[in-house]
Amino acid sequence: MPTPPPAYRSGPGEALDVDRDRYARLASRTADRQRVEQFTVPIRSGRAWEVPAGHLCRISTPEGPQVGDLNIWSRDDPRERMWASRTRQLQAAHVTVFDRLWSTLPFLRPLATVTADSLSWYGLDSEGGRVHDLLGSRCDPYVNRMLTGEDFDFCCHSNLTRAVLPYGLTEFDVHDVLNVFQCTGLNDDDRYFMKASPAGPGDYIEFFAEIDLLMALSTCPGGDLSVDLWGPEAGDPLEVCRPLSVEVLRPPQELLAGWRPPERAAYRGLHGIRRAEWPGTTE
Repeated sequence: MPTPPPAYRSGPGEALDVDRDRYARLASRTADRQRVEQFTVPIRSGRAWEVPAGHLCRISTPEGPQVGDLNIWSRDDPRERMWASRTRQLQAAHVTVFDRLWSTLPFLRPLATVTADSLSWYGLDSEGGRVHDLLGSRCDPYVNRMLTGEDFDFCCHSNLTRAVLPYGLTEFDVHDVLNVFQCTGLNDDDRYFMKASPAGPGDYIEFFAEIDLLMALSTCPGGDLSVDLWGPEAGDPLEVCRPLSVEVLRPPQELLAGWRPPERAAYRGLHGIRRAEWPGTTE
């Protein structure tokens, strides 16, 4: 029996349509890119960095499977940040090539577009799992304390909190994440599950920055998630923790011909609020 169509959709050339030819060219022209920055995020840690508009950012698994928790903000106004729930509705619960990561209200525009994904072949597995998850969120010390009775300072929420401090941000700016390389789904009881990441050495996901971005990444303390973190089978996943690599890349400028950063949402109303009439004023 066919499933219902997606609730949010638009036609060719409209808001949700993507210039696939442009992003495919950006993904394929790798030989003449210029590397602007490259670094490694060690296990159980986090780091933040800037990506200028019109640049690419590649996150990869140099030593094998490892989950990363990604946050994204507008570099110029961190009140604008990735909106995971709306991205799930406008794109998918697990993103891949040509999907976009959308920002919060009142901005509502694509922050980044996925240009390349070495795990795009994975699709839907026999247990209902998919890769690059927007269903769940980051692990955090509050839930960990609730479930285990212990404090742990290197959950993804904490790693991201430390990472953004040099940029003047705090714990309150950390938000729901894109879990790169993480395989998740919903079980028969409609409950969230996580399973071992299928990434291998050198797998990657790559993003095109639609505006000037601040990004932050945590190397999840659960590693590749092949070890249960909570419950009766829980163990220490330290042995399956690996680093992640980040590159910021400038593409050939001719590939950007005709491209411009997206404008913020066009809505200019006042949510039904009207100017109060002061005594003595008239229409």
